[in-house]
Amino acid sequence: IKKFLQLYETEGMEIQLQYLPRMLGYFVPEVGILHQMIHLWGYETYEEREHCREALHADPRWQAYAAKVRPLFEKQENRIMRPMKWSPIR
Repeated sequence: IKKFLQLYETEGMEIQLQYLPRMLGYFVPEVGILHQMIHLWGYETYEEREHCREALHADPRWQAYAAKVRPLFEKQENRIMRPMKWSPIR
């Protein structure tokens, strides 16, 4: 995970932030299941998410970065979550 985070900070984050509108947070656990990262991104609509991610994945710089980090992944899970009306993150 250390190598991934180093590559993300020095190469991937700048590219990703050009396309994805709102990084809500990037986290690594201190207890529980270790050696993983969790990141949250905010979108106004599902369509906005699709549009932003398609543009990101079309960028040759992102493709080159992704080729470097994919071998570092053991497992990946994605979730799309909807905030409740009382959630501080909307």
